[in-house]
Amino acid sequence: MNVDLIFKIAAVGIIVAVLNQLLIRSGREEQALMTTLAGLIVVLMMVIQQISSLFDIIKSTFSL
Repeated sequence: MNVDLIFKIAAVGIIVAVLNQLLIRSGREEQALMTTLAGLIVVLMMVIQQISSLFDIIKSTFSL
């Protein structure tokens, strides 16, 4: 696993947290929720890509 992935996930988390707080303080709770969900989807897509590449490596290792 690459350390860059951890830093990317942390960066997305920090950006989403800041945007969430800004939107909540300005009274836009619905948009804050959508921002949080979008950040979650972005992180899940990054993790799913890594899991997919892991399965490809396992397949090639065991010649399945």
